[in-house]
Amino acid sequence: MHSTLRRIALTVLIMTLPLAALTQSGSPKNAASLKVYFIDVEGGQSTLFVTPTGQSLLIDTGWPNNDFRDADRIVAVAKEAGLTKIDYVLLTHYHADHAGGVPQLVARIPVGTFIDHGPNRELDHGITERDYAEYQKVLATGKSQHILAHSGDLLPIQGMQVKVISADGNLIANPLPGAGQPNEFCKISETRPADQTENSRSLGVEITFGKLKLLDLGDLTWDKEMQLMCPANRLGHVDVYIVSHHGWNQSSNPALVHAIHARVAIMDNGAKKGGSTPILQTIAKAPGLETLWQLHFSEEGGPQNNTAEQYIANPQGTDAGHYLELTATRDGSFEVTNARTGYTQKYAATH
Repeated sequence: MHSTLRRIALTVLIMTLPLAALTQSGSPKNAASLKVYFIDVEGGQSTLFVTPTGQSLLIDTGWPNNDFRDADRIVAVAKEAGLTKIDYVLLTHYHADHAGGVPQLVARIPVGTFIDHGPNRELDHGITERDYAEYQKVLATGKSQHILAHSGDLLPIQGMQVKVISADGNLIANPLPGAGQPNEFCKISETRPADQTENSRSLGVEITFGKLKLLDLGDLTWDKEMQLMCPANRLGHVDVYIVSHHGWNQSSNPALVHAIHARVAIMDNGAKKGGSTPILQTIAKAPGLETLWQLHFSEEGGPQNNTAEQYIANPQGTDAGHYLELTATRDGSFEVTNARTGYTQKYAATH
């Protein structure tokens, strides 16, 4: 009798060990879901992805200075997501609002690997050259690995597919699977001169998680968007569009915004940076769009052009650094939550 009880107890112990070990290892919350956090870095960009396998990707690091404001906001969200390090940091380009925060970030949390498009090409603005030099100092410590990304590459991130769409001024040569159709919106989009700044060299990616697709092209400019989308749409449709260039008028060409048929657009604007009225209006007219979410109320856009208040993380008034959070499942369904209010909107799978 006693030996039988001992065998039962031992069996129960063995069966529960893997679960206990998983719990103690700090597995990510909602392990079947992809979590995406749109962190408020005051008109810069910092977007944190946490996959079901526990790997993390941070796209951009926000601004330098400001008494570690952006680094501390990133680390607070990382801890909320159960992270003690960031596996990959992808820098879209070397402007201060995207890459300036690198030294402060690594002073707060370890980074496994940095991903970038290669050397800084903008040599006539001292601030960009300075921030690039500071980033090179971080790489020179040898504490993080480095990946040089090229258009068409698949990045080695477990739990989701990250495809490089643009890098160092180069675009994918061939349409993505299912894309390549003639783009009817090219004819309504104006042609603009080629941009000569780091913006046009942005490292842009499409992220696929099951049936869900998210597009983040950094600050890729109007002229590059036109090359990518005309005469044929090389991207096809996506579910979530992380609005290029914070919603500034230098990007978000209708040939791209209208053709990708995003269900949700998320704009990492500041109160006085990004959120240009023409872009707010372009997004509002985008075919298939269900919701525009914004990190800030745009003072330029005013009440008539901003999205509804429940979709704005930081409304007019004193800024508290609230973020937006997206949770996705592999069937293509997802939800977005406003951290300021807890308001959540669900989006059913459509594929």
